Amino acid sequence: MPIIDLQHLSFNFGSYWAVKDVSLTLEKGDFLYVTGPSGAGKTSLLRLLFGALPVARGRAEVAGVTLNNLSPSLLPLLRRQVSFVYQDFRILPHRTVSQNVALALQVRMMPREQIERRVRAVLRSLQLEAKADVPCSDLSGGEQQRVAVARAIVVNPQIIMADEPTGNLDPELSLRLMEIFSHFNSFGATVILATHSPELLRYQPRAKRIKLSFGKIVAANWPGCTVHPD
Repeated sequence: MPIIDLQHLSFNFGSYWAVKDVSLTLEKGDFLYVTGPSGAGKTSLLRLLFGALPVARGRAEVAGVTLNNLSPSLLPLLRRQVSFVYQDFRILPHRTVSQNVALALQVRMMPREQIERRVRAVLRSLQLEAKADVPCSDLSGGEQQRVAVARAIVVNPQIIMADEPTGNLDPELSLRLMEIFSHFNSFGATVILATHSPELLRYQPRAKRIKLSFGKIVAANWPGCTVHPD
C-alpha cells in the first residue's frame, strides 16, 4: 500500500491554481525531490500533504489518513506520522533550543528521561548541542533553521517534508543536513524535499524527482505519476 497516494489533486486561491491535477504514488522509504521555480506550487503541494490546506478537489491519502474533508479529530493522527520543516521555521523565539525540540515529544506524553536523551542526540547530530540552553531569539537564521529540522526529526516520523531546508545554510551545513535526511530515509522514512537548488539534487542522485510548473507536474524521472508536458 503506498504511503502517499494522490489522484487528480488540485487546489486554487481564487482564480490561481497553486496545484493542478497532480497524481502520484510514493512507497515507504522513497526519497522525492519536488522541483520548480518560485511560485510553481511546491509549498502548496507540501502543505496539502501535511493537512495545512484543505483537500477539496481530487483525492489524497497520506500515511493511511484520507485527507479529503479531514476532520479536526484526525489531524493529530496525521501529524504524528508526518513532520514538516517550514521555510519560516515556526519555532518559539522565547523558548530555548532544547525546549523547542522537546515540545514535539512532550505533546506525545513521552517520559522526561527519554525526551532529554533524544533531544541531546538530535542536537548533537545538528551541531546545536552548545546552543541547547540559548533562547531561539538569539540564534542566527541558519541556527534557527537547524532547530526547525531537529524538531521535525526528533519524533522519528514516517514522512519528513521540508520546504527549501538549506536556504539559510552554508554548503558544509547543507551537506550535514542532507546526510541526516538520508540517514532517516535509510531506516525507512519517506523524505520529500521541495527545492529550486540544482546543488541540492546532487546529494541524492537516485532520488525520485518531479518538476512543477503552474501547479502541474511537467516532468518526472519515474512512472509513478502523471506528467503534463509544457
